[in-house]
Amino acid sequence: SQYSAVDTNPLSVYVMQPIWNKIIKIVPLWIAPNLLTFSGFVMILFNYFLISFYDWDYTASGTSPGLIPTWVWLFSAFTTFCAYALDSIDGKHARRTQSSTPLGELFDHGLDSWATSIFVLSFFSVCSRDNGKTGVSVYTMYIYLSIVLFNFMCSHWEKYNTGVLFLPWGYDISQVVLIAAYLLTSAVGVEVWQKPLLLGYYITDILVVLLIGFSLFLSFPQTLYNIHRAHLKKTLKNDSLYEGLLPLVSPLLLFVLLTVWVVLSPSNILAKQPRLFLWMVGVAFSNVICKVIICQMSSTRPELFHWFLFPLALVVYAAISGLLGWTEEAVLAVFTALVTAAHVHYGVCVGMQLSEHLNIYIFSLKKRVQE
Repeated sequence: SQYSAVDTNPLSVYVMQPIWNKIIKIVPLWIAPNLLTFSGFVMILFNYFLISFYDWDYTASGTSPGLIPTWVWLFSAFTTFCAYALDSIDGKHARRTQSSTPLGELFDHGLDSWATSIFVLSFFSVCSRDNGKTGVSVYTMYIYLSIVLFNFMCSHWEKYNTGVLFLPWGYDISQVVLIAAYLLTSAVGVEVWQKPLLLGYYITDILVVLLIGFSLFLSFPQTLYNIHRAHLKKTLKNDSLYEGLLPLVSPLLLFVLLTVWVVLSPSNILAKQPRLFLWMVGVAFSNVICKVIICQMSSTRPELFHWFLFPLALVVYAAISGLLGWTEEAVLAVFTALVTAAHVHYGVCVGMQLSEHLNIYIFSLKKRVQE
């Protein structure tokens, strides 16, 4: 299927695109577009682990503000900008080198589906978790992450039904806000997040309200409108409502299961291990959404229940029924490791299968020799 995307965001069209068009000129023509995509993802990942090293339990910014060195925030701004730039130019570079493939599209969106949660989890270190005086509660973090992932899911659900990816306005805005937040933190310290900004409200409160506002009143209605318009024009990919809604079943069940665990956990697992739990949420979501992206690209039907929901349901049941007892944290750690390994394995397998099928290398523009 031919890839088509529509970007109407003024920030993107008038400010960022001209910047990307200048940057793309310095990229050597022998570099594979997937290498750009992957480099950006590795930078985000490295940055996330760096922040985790200084701030495992999201308390550093609240309890001892100097615990995370200033250079880490500067590095965060730098890696976020680089990843944003690389993610924005990989497609242009593919067209420039005439190497656009379904593999590249899947690689780009698949890594994006994972990177989305990593951006959010890194940002939580800036505002720190609730310590009675300042910070954000771990439940707010969970809801915040869920809303961001819901937005990501919406744009791909919309592409599944319309065949066109309408790039969400929130993307460019969120990247610019993230970079600005890191620069601000490096300039004046994390204290800026712990003083009320307007009428007794903190910056974090304002950002949360903006995010929810954007999602519920801009992004989601826009998605429904685009699908409705395609329906009127008779360009919808799926005739039946059942087929159209099918990709939403697994992500929604995933969210329900995770929320049940958060709310009913006997040991209050989210408060005990916020970083592990939220990482697991991001990886699980990414795996579910990658399946939707593949179905949408190959015009196949997604299965009703993603395989992952079954082990998760077992773990959640064992946790909330008290079966796990004091081992709940250990089980979460093992489960998170398994989910992450399964997701990486899945990505590598799909990448290898597609590269063989399309007879191309993933990270090189050299042609494979036909057997």
